[in-house]
Formats: sequence, structure tokens, C-alpha cells
Amino acid sequence: MAYRKRLLVLDDERDIAEFVRDVAIESGYDALASNSSAAFPSVYSSDIDVVVLDLMMPGTDGIEIIRFLAECGSNTSVILISGYNAGVLHSAQELASEHGLHVIGSLTKPIRYEELEQLLATVPALLPMRRLSDTGRLEKPGIDEFIAAIDNGEIVPYFQPQLDIASQTLIGVEALVRWEHPYRGLLPAGLILELAHEADLLVELSTCVLNQSLTQCRKWLEEGLKTLVSINMSADIFKDLGLPTMLEEQLQMHRLDPGQITLEVTESALMQELVKSLDTLTRLRMKGIALSIDDFGTGYSSLVQLHRIPFSEMKIDRSFVVNALTDEEALAIVKITIMLGHELGMKVIAEGIENRQTWDLLATLGCDAAQGYFIAKPMPGDALSAWAQSHRTLH
Repeated sequence: MAYRKRLLVLDDERDIAEFVRDVAIESGYDALASNSSAAFPSVYSSDIDVVVLDLMMPGTDGIEIIRFLAECGSNTSVILISGYNAGVLHSAQELASEHGLHVIGSLTKPIRYEELEQLLATVPALLPMRRLSDTGRLEKPGIDEFIAAIDNGEIVPYFQPQLDIASQTLIGVEALVRWEHPYRGLLPAGLILELAHEADLLVELSTCVLNQSLTQCRKWLEEGLKTLVSINMSADIFKDLGLPTMLEEQLQMHRLDPGQITLEVTESALMQELVKSLDTLTRLRMKGIALSIDDFGTGYSSLVQLHRIPFSEMKIDRSFVVNALTDEEALAIVKITIMLGHELGMKVIAEGIENRQTWDLLATLGCDAAQGYFIAKPMPGDALSAWAQSHRTLH
């Protein structure tokens, strides 16, 4: 029997709770609606895939529920809904993220069917991330299992196409790490990164994905497909002053042009040992390797980083892109980021394109490139050539 994701909606307005529940059921969920925030701890269970949470409720409010989920170590995804202004909703979303909760998105009342349906389609299932224990509960894979997976070649990159917005042609791919588990199925990046952090293996994980991506890039060239490859790197790897020389040797071994590779790094991660990182990053750019500042706008010193580090590309964080159609503040951030990137001579890529309307908006705003499920889901390397041949234009 196919696994059905589970949803719990908490809203003191019964009609809204029932509306969300019904949309979820139509979307293939097992769904439960609750009107009592005080009863939430007794209704919630760790196998619920997503909680849809109203912020404004009498008695126990949504912020207290967020705190409860954080304190019990919940892996449940969260969707926030509220009649508050966008600024308060943003603050609540940021708070949930800081608590370590996976916030899928937010909705303002009145909720629209299409927007809720699109968010529900992005919710990851908890089932593949855990195994059954003796108690019947699902639990996260252990560190030893993760280390063995690296050694056994189970940790692999999947590749998500990036299109030039003006021409709708393929210009690159982003390598996104996946775990091809022999009996749990395909496990997501979030779980892998969490385990790599716990095991202090982020550098080893980055190197693993880098080497496989270079090998795959060579295979694509032999198949007649030339494309750029963007690879997410741990900030720790940029502390290694030998990285530019090592990467140059790897590119020569695979007979690849340095211009085919872009290294992505999250802006806030570079604050540690910045002098060493600057040394390495500058030499990488001198060798012709592009650098991308990932998740732009989510760090603490974005403008300082842009001034210090020789980035060639800027990626707008998906949290702004997915809300740009309905949230004036998110739209303003997207507009300013595109303008700032172009003023600094950078290519600007938007991630999280989930529908045609968002694509059209970014085209109007002059964004250079885009990636997201509207274009294509991440795919194994050997599937990209066939996708590129069949891709013509977006419908």
C-alpha cells in the first residue's frame, strides 16, 4: 500500500481548519483538523508530516505551538497561516526556522485553494527519513550508517536544470546531494547535511559531491552536452589554502574548462576564518572558477560579503521567490536583489520557481536564470542528456 503523508491543521476558526483539511485530503493526505490549541500536544504525533498552524488563537497562540514543536525535537514540516500583516508572519517564520523547524511557507487569510495545494505538493514525507524501531516508531539513520553510505557510494549528486530566462535554454545545473539508500529509498539533502554536521564530515561530503560532479560533467561532454555545473561547498573547505591547486588538477584530469564549474557557498557561513577563505576564494576566481553567493538575503552581513569576496553570481533565496506573487515585502527583496546583482556585474539566479506566474514575474523583473520544479525536478546525471534533448520551451 502506498504511503500517504499525514497533515494536522490547527486553527480556532472551524471553517478554515476544515477547508485546509479538505484540500489536503484531495491532495492525497490523511488529514486531521483541530480547533483547540490547548489540546494540540495530545493530538500531535511525531509521524505527522506537516502541521498547518494559525498564529492568532485564543489561549495558547501559534508562537507557543512553535516552541512546543521545537522542544520535542519535531521533524514535522510547518506551514504558517495568519490574518496578521506580512511583517509579523515573516518574524514568526524566521523564529520557527531558528528553532530548527522546516518551514515550507506561509499563507495569509483568506487562503486560496491553489496556493495551499502548491505548498502541500512540496512537503517531504517523513517515512523515507526514518526506519521502524522495536517500538514501532520511525527513527533517523545513525552516523555510522551515514559514514558507511559515503564509503559505499550511496551518497550521490542529483542535478536540477537552470534555464536562461530570456531564451528558455539550458545553461547549467545545480548538484544537489541525495542518499540512494538500499532499502529506505531516496533520502533528501536536509537529512544528509544534518548527519554530516553531526559527524563533522561536511568537508568530506563536499569533496564527494565535487568529484562525482566533475566525473559526470565529463560524461555529458562525451555525450555532446556542454553545461555549467554549480556545486554547493561547505565553508570549511575554503579554509584549505591548497583547494585552488587541487581543483585545478582535478579539472585538468577530467579535461574540463574552469568556466564550467561554479562553487556555491552560503554567505553567513564564510564569517569564520575569513582571511583564509578570502585567500582561497580569490585564487579560485583567478583560475577562472566562478563563485556563487547562495541564499542571498538570509545572512547577517550580505553587503559586506559582496564587497569583500569576488562573487560572480548571486542566487535569490527561494523563501523570497515563492512568496513574491503574494507578498509585497518578498517582491521588493527580489527586485532589489536583481538590481543589486546587475549593478555589481553578477549573474542573478532565482531558485524555487514553482509555477508559470513566478517565471513570468522574474522575466519581467529582468532576472537572468531560474531553477525549480516548474522547470524540472533534480534528476540523476544519466537522465540529464535525455531531458535536455526533449526540452524545448516551457508550457
